[in-house]
Amino acid sequence: MKLYYPKSHYDKSSRGQLFPLLKPFIKGDDFTDAQRIQVYGVSEKDFEFTDKLEEADLVILTMAWNYYLKTNKENLAVDFVKNCAIFNKKVVAVTVGDFGVKVPSFNNLVLLRSGGYKSKFKVNEYTIPPFIEDPLKKYYDTKKVYLRPYEMKAVVGFCGQANLSRLNAVKEIVKTTLRNLKYHFRISKNEPQQILSTSYLRASVLNVLQNSDAVTTNFILRNKYRAGVTKNKDFHSTTLEFYDNLKNSPYIVCVRGAGNFSIRFYEALAMGRIPVFINTDCSLPLDNTISWKKHVVWVEYNDRHKVAQKVKQFHEALTEDDFIKLQKDNRNLWKSKLTLKGFYKSLIDNNIISLRN
Repeated sequence: MKLYYPKSHYDKSSRGQLFPLLKPFIKGDDFTDAQRIQVYGVSEKDFEFTDKLEEADLVILTMAWNYYLKTNKENLAVDFVKNCAIFNKKVVAVTVGDFGVKVPSFNNLVLLRSGGYKSKFKVNEYTIPPFIEDPLKKYYDTKKVYLRPYEMKAVVGFCGQANLSRLNAVKEIVKTTLRNLKYHFRISKNEPQQILSTSYLRASVLNVLQNSDAVTTNFILRNKYRAGVTKNKDFHSTTLEFYDNLKNSPYIVCVRGAGNFSIRFYEALAMGRIPVFINTDCSLPLDNTISWKKHVVWVEYNDRHKVAQKVKQFHEALTEDDFIKLQKDNRNLWKSKLTLKGFYKSLIDNNIISLRN
């Protein structure tokens, strides 16, 4: 499959909003393919690009839709999509950040987004995972999963921000409400979010688990995101504690953050762990090819008070061999389908991003 993107749209000063698949390929002339493989896990042999729109099987919008809105260039994106329709070309675009932005609908436009609410997805919208570095390689210099032995009680881990303060919850709710009002009054194009305190939601789920005899908990609770660390975050002691918590806990609580998705969900899978996934009307990547409920403890939002029992039932249904295999399977799932190369290869090879009828 040949891919095309409009090179004139590229803005080096906003590289963070470049379409993710293009980042390994829009580099300096001295950037080698060996470096591309080392840094991004992608080779120039994995994807074929063309400079001619008429030759393309699929077209990529160079920058995230957020970029075109922020720089008052939405008409540039809209005109390009319309022009591609004349040539009967599909265009794949992406939005970035915690909150989705309002994107016009076109019959030939496929939108990839990190968050949002599954029940509100348009026909041709799909979920894109965050592309994280391999934590096993980065922090432990290995690619092998640290396999946790089966224990009678499930060990559930969590390291991060959680706050049962009702005052803090009110502050978060007010902040979300004001943000939503900006959308409704057309001051902002950031899509509205569910009115709730995510740090309180997370804390209440953890509280249920801590007060249950059905599981063993291994929690490190923070009052602030990343414990308030803003410099040298990747190798700060609190980050190492975070990954050690993942390493030492086979089950990991994963609840949405400011946006309706959890990066911890993907970090857990990369470590070969089993997410305890609280479903707040989330959309997960490749959900038409991945049987997600086989890989995670799936807890609906309205059943969050039953989370300990859900984990217990899931755990007790596994044999010792099943438990070990699931850790390996989750690591392999992340590596094969949720990395930069794996995700886009899955989209293209399985024709997932073809427009639905």
